[in-house]
Amino acid sequence: MAINTEKNTYTVIFACIMVVVVGSILAFLASSLSDKIKENERFEKQQNILYAMGVNENQDEGSVNFIPTDRVEGEFSNYIKEQLVIEGDQITQDDEAYLIDMKKQLSEMKNGTTPRLPLLIGEKENKKFYIIPLYGKGLWGPIWGFAALDDQMVVQGVYFDHQSETPGLGANIKQRYFMDDFTGESILDGAQYSGIAVAKGNNDPLNNTKDDNEVDALAGATITGNGVSAMISQSVNLYKGYLETIRAK
Repeated sequence: MAINTEKNTYTVIFACIMVVVVGSILAFLASSLSDKIKENERFEKQQNILYAMGVNENQDEGSVNFIPTDRVEGEFSNYIKEQLVIEGDQITQDDEAYLIDMKKQLSEMKNGTTPRLPLLIGEKENKKFYIIPLYGKGLWGPIWGFAALDDQMVVQGVYFDHQSETPGLGANIKQRYFMDDFTGESILDGAQYSGIAVAKGNNDPLNNTKDDNEVDALAGATITGNGVSAMISQSVNLYKGYLETIRAK
């Protein structure tokens, strides 16, 4: 007997079958690729952390080139000497501290839970770097990154990224010219931890002044810039207790 494909019941049954089939295929692919996805996420974090330390393969003034994935794990082990987890007054060592999800920790902190804050200590050319993760909110979604500090609380490098900021505007937070402006800026204003502001009214567009706690804003991206400012300020406040111990040494 021929199937009447004109009936609504046929359309509904066909749609249900396709949903089940496609859903099953996607579930299988997600399951089979989960290990690879996690590995790529791990490599990406390692690349970002090393970039903030100045360990990269940049070739010119405008490029943002990471250590390749086939080498990044080895380079990460070479440069990152210690990984700490700060949980209230407790500080412990954890070789996978860098994998801690800051979004989750900040969410739990809002509910009254003490967050587990990762801090990495790197070394390059006999100089120590204290690398803290950053997480905040831009115009359209989350923004995040890493900042590498020296023992005087001067930024040695940063890396920023985003989920869905506007191309050519807010998305430019991950452009080299913007990130490079933070190098040499201090997160201290005198004895106070102030962070670094992305300032629309900044009178130093070339960022030659390094003691004003400001970098020049991105054109047309005020909300994203404010998000970066808030993200840095929040992270500085979270880590202030530990950073004080570094300065006291």
